[in-house]
Order: sequence, then C-alpha cells, then structure tokens
Amino acid sequence: MIHTLLTPPFLLCAGLAYLIGSIPFGLLISHLGGAGDIRKIGSGNIGATNVLRTGRKGLAAATLLLDALKGALAVLMVQLLLDADLQTGMAIAGVSVVIGHCFPVWLKFRGGKGVATGLGVFFALCWPVGIACCIVWLAVAKLSRISSAGALAAFAVAPFLMPPLSEQPLHSPLPIATLILTLIILLRHTSNIRRLILGRESRINIDPPPQKKREI
Repeated sequence: MIHTLLTPPFLLCAGLAYLIGSIPFGLLISHLGGAGDIRKIGSGNIGATNVLRTGRKGLAAATLLLDALKGALAVLMVQLLLDADLQTGMAIAGVSVVIGHCFPVWLKFRGGKGVATGLGVFFALCWPVGIACCIVWLAVAKLSRISSAGALAAFAVAPFLMPPLSEQPLHSPLPIATLILTLIILLRHTSNIRRLILGRESRINIDPPPQKKREI
C-alpha cells in the first residue's frame, strides 16, 4: 500500500494539491482590500473568521469562497492526472490540500486552520457530505455565535456521514481521508477547544446590521 502511494502519479497529485492549498487567499485578499496584514489582527490566523474581525464582511466572504474552492479544485484535478485509482488519488489530494493550507511553506508553515478548505474537499469527494457539514457548521455557529464550535461540530460528524452517503466501506479511501481531515482540524483547534471548555472562546456577529428607519 505504501509503495503504491509513493508512485509518481500519486506523488504528483499530493505535491500539486499541497501547492494549491498553500495559496494564502486570506492574506492576499486582506492586503489587496486595504485591510492590512491579517496576521497582525485578531488571532493572527489567515482564515475567513479572522478576516471577518477586520469588519470587512466582503473580504471574509471572498476568503471563505476561495479557500473552499481550492480544496475542491485540488480533488477534482485528480481526474485529469489519473486514469485509475481515482478515489485513492482524490483522498490523497484532499488531505494534501488541507495540509498545504495549514502549513504553507511560503509563510514558514504558519497557515490557517483548514475549515473552509476541508469543506471544499468534502464537496468534491461527496457533495451530500459537504452540504450536510455546511448545514451543521452554520447551525451551530448561529446558535452559539462561536465560529470554532460550528467548525468542530461539522468535522466531528463528517466521519460518520461519509461511509453511508458515499456508499463506501470504512476502510476505503474516502472515509479514511475524511477521518484524517477531522483529526487535522481537531489538532489545529486545540487552543479553541481549550477556550470552549473554559467558556472563553470569542464570539462573532454573523447577523446583518439592523437597518435604520428612515425619518419622514
């Protein structure tokens, strides 16, 4: 199995997926949008949640979308690179693109936490899982007003959703990749989990601002 994964086609998939994942859209968009260096704001993270802390919801939405798209793109490109073992290649690319986002070589391996990119991967691997995880994420974030709580809940249910929705056994590539992605996300959120337990996790405002009544 290890020998198969180390063959040139799979190594190419992993390498290209890592490079795609390492594109720091949050950092680039914040800079181009005039919000400055996102690493010096809030948590210092380059993800959409920290971009939202600048007060620029448009930039945060763009970051979320592009980070998710790079996750999906990395998985879908495998269909152009491989003639066989597509699921194995897609699983490798899915894990690699999230690793690239979390540990980009261009930023001294200090990247984001992989949530949006991981969700993009789920959409490409099995779109019903992607939709279900997004619903869980948004629902928990809406109720708790804590972004990390929504993300953790979404990835916690993903390993249970992938086998039945993808119709793949537990030992097949897609469920294994989903479990690995969940573990990566949990490890990247250890500080958030600690703050959640202590009740100190920061909250976000995801509601639109109230409209002012026009004076007659």
